[in-house]
Amino acid sequence: MASRRLQLTGAALRRGPEVTISVDGRAVRAHEGETVAAALFAEGVSATRRTVGGDPRGVYCGMGVCFECLVVVDGIPNTRACMTWVREGLDVRLQDGLGPADHAARAAEAGPAR
Repeated sequence: MASRRLQLTGAALRRGPEVTISVDGRAVRAHEGETVAAALFAEGVSATRRTVGGDPRGVYCGMGVCFECLVVVDGIPNTRACMTWVREGLDVRLQDGLGPADHAARAAEAGPAR
């Protein structure tokens, strides 16, 4: 799959040191001073979780009020992505219902790609 990473460049743009976080087991570049939500957006991830009923959810308010951007961070479910700063080695898992997403099970439920 081609990278959908946003290219943020420009002389006026100053970013913190680069760090590597893990998103569902995949190494992702981020920068100190960014939130998990910003790092996910930069990677093209818009749905951070699925509800118990299977509906996708993502960042809505971006300031910690709505609780729509929940992810699992370092094994702790229901962590707000918009309020959590990235740091080297952070382990982020997209959330499915009340815990980590099981992407293999979701794919099996969906059936073959069309």
